[in-house]
Amino acid sequence: MAKIYFIDVTNRDAVQTSRIIMSKLQKTMVNLYLSEMGIHQSEFAFPYVKHERNYVQANLELKELGAMGNLVLEGWCRAIVGDVTESLPTGVRDLNISISTSDQMITHKFRGKLDREKVIEEMVEAATYAKKGGVNTLGVNAEDASRTDMGYLIAFAQAAKQAGADRIRYCDTLGYDTPMSIYERVKTLAERVGLPVELHCHNDLGMAVANSIAGAKGAIDGGVDAYINTSVNGIGERAGQADLLSCILGLGFARDMAAYEIADPINLKVATKLAKYVSYAFDIPIPINQPGVGANVFAHEAGIHADGALKDRRNYELFDYELLELDEDVERVPPRRVITTGEFSGLAGFRHVYGTLGITFADNTEAQRILELAQVANAHTQQPLTDDELRFIAKYPEQATKIFTLTP
Repeated sequence: MAKIYFIDVTNRDAVQTSRIIMSKLQKTMVNLYLSEMGIHQSEFAFPYVKHERNYVQANLELKELGAMGNLVLEGWCRAIVGDVTESLPTGVRDLNISISTSDQMITHKFRGKLDREKVIEEMVEAATYAKKGGVNTLGVNAEDASRTDMGYLIAFAQAAKQAGADRIRYCDTLGYDTPMSIYERVKTLAERVGLPVELHCHNDLGMAVANSIAGAKGAIDGGVDAYINTSVNGIGERAGQADLLSCILGLGFARDMAAYEIADPINLKVATKLAKYVSYAFDIPIPINQPGVGANVFAHEAGIHADGALKDRRNYELFDYELLELDEDVERVPPRRVITTGEFSGLAGFRHVYGTLGITFADNTEAQRILELAQVANAHTQQPLTDDELRFIAKYPEQATKIFTLTP
């Protein structure tokens, strides 16, 4: 039977959200955590954008070194030959290309430059070029698919398949679908085209998670694999996207989902660490009611709830907090004397900090080199460095150096 995979787009879609930003080091850490969590793929970059290139190449090197396990690093660009041409020299060999397909966007976005026929022609040209250029897996994105005429969407997907696409991305770009409509549309698309379907759902009406799960069911019931696009903590453009952890929990614990199998070897014990790191990097607090990791998810005060939970947790809890290793993530109060490593740290304090992490250096030359990288990293992120960031810099100094180097 067909299965469900996850493609997280935090490092592509979430980072282009208005008013928030994430450094290249922080994007790299997200990739490392996604790998540790067992996620299939990270849409990790815009490879045709010049300031992304050192980050892209450093992450591909980390992948070659085994630092990212089986995580697929996939780039995103527009479905035009020019963008693909700029992307391929970076070494990216997994790619999603995107173009709008709804009459709304063809008429009011392209404004006469493209019609329905030209949209397909441009997509086919870019897809063919990408495949000839050595792209391993190619996703073709139908932007605004949920507002696209179904007959035209099928024709677009069939053309993408003939051009070598490995998946078609059904984009509910404005969160317009309902769980019922996306199920039927995606099932029809899967049956008529026979191509695995990605579900890319926005949260404008608060239904991104429900739509993603319903769309995945439609794809599988239509006989093809489903790839759910997510972002960590649901962060994304406008009202956000489908939250990664919510989708995993929904597939695992919601009614009638037992027959729909997640193919990714998910390690939920990483979920809390990932959610808190992204919250820290974006400087966006995790809501108290955030599924899985919110402070109130396992909190009970009302008398009948507290009484019921104490008698049997299943009275008021669908899943166990141990599943997410929440007890292991209790924030500890540091001792009175706190030494941190940052942009203006000295060698003595730096050695002390790394010593608390169990990391020592062969000599002062090595220590000085890593100190200088840590100083640059702090200037790069403009936030205090986390323990895992410090570990990464010490273990992969060459790749860290590349990540911190922006080429205009």
